[in-house]
Amino acid sequence: MAQKTLFAHALPAADDHTSSTGLFLVGFVAFLVIALVARMLAMQWRTWLPGAEGEKSMIGGVKAAVYTFMSHIP
Repeated sequence: MAQKTLFAHALPAADDHTSSTGLFLVGFVAFLVIALVARMLAMQWRTWLPGAEGEKSMIGGVKAAVYTFMSHIP
């Protein structure tokens, strides 16, 4: 009888890293465009993006919004 062993992978696959980086970049660009357009129109954009409410800089707010967005994706 053949012996079977199951190994749990300790490190994520390279595809996981690439896909999460790609998702971060797409989300960052999308939220940055929203923030830039709202800023040009003199609107309060931080209340629209979850996680960006307490940030002082635009880049920090966009980054916080992207991380909040990514935490909701399974």
